Amino acid sequence: MTIFIQKGDVALDYRQAVKRGLRHFEAERAQWEREQGIVTDDPAYLAWAEQWIADNAVNEANNLFNIALAGYRAAIERLARYRLADGRPAIMGVDEDGEPIELAPAIDPLPATIERPAYDPETGEPAGTETVPNPEIVADDAERAAAQAIVDATDQDVKDFDAA
Repeated sequence: MTIFIQKGDVALDYRQAVKRGLRHFEAERAQWEREQGIVTDDPAYLAWAEQWIADNAVNEANNLFNIALAGYRAAIERLARYRLADGRPAIMGVDEDGEPIELAPAIDPLPATIERPAYDPETGEPAGTETVPNPEIVADDAERAAAQAIVDATDQDVKDFDAA
């Protein structure tokens, strides 16, 4: 049996998976050449070749699962971070004497809008200021929306595996 990619392993890119598969294939094929000589009509060799194809399909499915798992975990981690528009309260803990201590200070929310210089579109000359949505909040919300889309699109078996 040549299943070398298990669920939960580090995801491999296509090239890594092919290279690893070829190493396993060549190692096993070398045993056939060394011990029995490859006889393409030998039933044992044909069974090995068919099993290799079946195992390779499992490897591919497991690697796709691992890619989805890595993406899901990254999305969950991104969603766990505080929203810039909301800020974060202080993170408290308890020292060895049972006294409360501040582990991380509170972070104030960013302002929803900012003032930035405005320019005349025809001349390019400064024309005062304009109020625009805070670009940091816009980017943060976009990242959170993308992460939520990944979580929503992730198969339930990946979510269950991660929860276990």
